[in-house]
Amino acid sequence: MFRSVLVANRGEIAVRVFATAARMGLTTVAVYSDADAGALHVRAADAAVRIGPAPARESYLDGAAILAAAKETGAEAIHPGYGFLSENAAFAEAVIAAGLTWVGPSPAAIRAMGLKDAAKALMARAGVPVTPGYLGEDQDEAALATQAARIGFPVLIKAVAGGGGKGMRRVDRAEDFAEALASARREAKAAFGDDRVLLETYVTRPRHIEVQVFADDHGNAVHLFERDCSLQRRHQKIIEEAPAPGMDAATRAAVTGAAVKAAQAVGYVGAGTVEFIADASEGLRPDRIWFMEMNTRLQVEHPVTEMVTGLDLVEWQLRVAAGEPLPLSQDQIQLTGHAVEARLYAEATAGGRFLPSTGRLEHFRLPETVRADTGVMEGGEITPFYDPMIAKLIAHAPSREAAVAELCEACDGVEVWPVKTNAGFLARCLEAPDFIAGDVDTGFIERNLETLTRPAEPSAAALSAAAEAAMVATENGLAEPQASPWRALAGFRLNAGPQRAVRLFRNGAPVIVQRSEAAPDRAVLITEDGDIVVFESGEAMAFADHPPGADAEGAAGDSQVRAPMPGKLTAVNVKTGQRVSKGQTLATLEAMKMEYALAAPLDGKVADVVAKAGDQVVEGAVLIVLEPE
Repeated sequence: MFRSVLVANRGEIAVRVFATAARMGLTTVAVYSDADAGALHVRAADAAVRIGPAPARESYLDGAAILAAAKETGAEAIHPGYGFLSENAAFAEAVIAAGLTWVGPSPAAIRAMGLKDAAKALMARAGVPVTPGYLGEDQDEAALATQAARIGFPVLIKAVAGGGGKGMRRVDRAEDFAEALASARREAKAAFGDDRVLLETYVTRPRHIEVQVFADDHGNAVHLFERDCSLQRRHQKIIEEAPAPGMDAATRAAVTGAAVKAAQAVGYVGAGTVEFIADASEGLRPDRIWFMEMNTRLQVEHPVTEMVTGLDLVEWQLRVAAGEPLPLSQDQIQLTGHAVEARLYAEATAGGRFLPSTGRLEHFRLPETVRADTGVMEGGEITPFYDPMIAKLIAHAPSREAAVAELCEACDGVEVWPVKTNAGFLARCLEAPDFIAGDVDTGFIERNLETLTRPAEPSAAALSAAAEAAMVATENGLAEPQASPWRALAGFRLNAGPQRAVRLFRNGAPVIVQRSEAAPDRAVLITEDGDIVVFESGEAMAFADHPPGADAEGAAGDSQVRAPMPGKLTAVNVKTGQRVSKGQTLATLEAMKMEYALAAPLDGKVADVVAKAGDQVVEGAVLIVLEPE
């Protein structure tokens, strides 16, 4: 066994690997960009080395800088985590050439599975069922449009080198194909440096089923059962669980057998995940599940597998990389209970826009009732440079019903301010009747988007807690609400009963609330600015004791299209004087490795185009000015 390991990654996965490595007695080394100098993963390691500026291409994607950090610290092994260079065969070769241990599959296996078109062709030859589509080399737009018409709409465009939902677009009509293709290519180029795509038939009720596999250098290969990752938004997983709801023995045997066969076909060593798409229109059936891709790394959602098997997958990775055989044989791996994971993102979900949220985590509390894997801490900064996931919450219980209920309660209990999160959205997903019944597919969120993203309104208990906090703070000049010694005289007036009503402002509108006799049962925060924040159902509900000023956000009205977050403007689709209609895409902004379409808020004419494609813009910057009709 090597004596030290460098994790070529950041955030939650770096912290996760360090925890296991430390338990095994290994020395740990972190790398960091300028944006992460004070990050949790840096503090969690025995040593840390700066590798470059904030942009990922100048730091976490700089293989030479990472190898130099390993040499400087004497690290003997490199664990790539997920994302960044984890599936980069050239980097794996460079690590091995430097005399270090690569904690992952061979460069040949990464190459074999790294390009989706080649991987599907390889799987077909190995007898693994694959999704019908187009895997050809002709990338001409007209040729791809012809192939899409042959396959039949709806069709799915997927980046050849892709993963994580990036460079992926569903197209329902032929007239939308060109725009979707251009967008997918831009996103793929930005994320992977490769804008080639493949096409697949779109399964109308798809479920995303994946199998965790492990293999070693001694000829052993096993599966650790399946996961269901069907709850997705823009092809990114949101909630994952193990085992898959509705999975019978025959279907499990078919899908896990195919996964092991796929790993063996490329001489795989280490942890990998074989992903399948299932047609769930008639339930899960062995003949309606097809190979989609193989991820040659540890998955974000690996904790659900750890919870139902009782195994530490990072430890398995490290031991296999050191040349040891797999710790267990197939018949020794047992499935116990049910586990569900929710990804906590720094994003504003109200209205279904899902805009990344950045800034300092002035208040950050995660529930202690479930497993919480995170790479951030209170006082830390959420920047626009990396993926917006800030934590994973994982519940494990004897039954699916109990695990879902535990995770829903945990999401309700998340407290984050002023950065916005999707905790309330996650809780609403988990308590949806169809999800509880296990009736899910990858279109679940889209079908229920309005309900799941409806702006949350405070309950009577939340309003009462806000009123209590306002009066206590006023009476005592407190920074934090606590029991007031003057509680009995609250609202005292001569010749009249006590006045217990409090006038507050929420989202700029006045709210008259009554102070309750009962002690408030909601967590409350009073900010440095004097605002009151009540945490309820995963939401942070802010109240003020004064109306907003004339210069409040949004005072400019709907005629100005502003940047909703810091990022790079990748496309501007309109010119001055052009007429536009409400909902029309005016520009595209890239932030946190994803593209966001900026739509016209009204019908009108373009009065001014302030920014151009390629500009780096700050949050709130005016990009386009409209004249309403």
